[in-house]
Amino acid sequence: MSQQNQQNGNGRDFVLGSLIGGLVGAAVALLFAPKSGRELRENINSSSSEWKERAGEWKDVAYEKGGVWKDKAVESSSQLSKNVTEKSQQFSGAVKDKVKNFRSNEEDEAEKAAQEVAEAIEEAAQELEKQQDSTTSSNL
Repeated sequence: MSQQNQQNGNGRDFVLGSLIGGLVGAAVALLFAPKSGRELRENINSSSSEWKERAGEWKDVAYEKGGVWKDKAVESSSQLSKNVTEKSQQFSGAVKDKVKNFRSNEEDEAEKAAQEVAEAIEEAAQELEKQQDSTTSSNL
């Protein structure tokens, strides 16, 4: 008899477990069941409207930021262009000054050389005259 009671107890436990499992499963199914078609479409429409609004806001923010970045880029490039122009003018002026100084130094040196040559010619001419005078006076 004890085996028969045990089998009846096991059967009863199985039926009781199945009944409780079925009730819990039904409750979970009701809680997580998909919404009706109408509710689902309404949720999709409201979600898409929210996403559309967010996208519009992001577009506006991106447009504003793009304008700010464009202005900064234009300002930076114009400042860079101005700096390059100023530096090139300074460099050009410095090169012109160096060339002028070089030319004036060359002209000064050429002038000095010409003066030295002229003095040497005069000395040679004077020396020649002295030699001629001494030769003519000794011939007399």
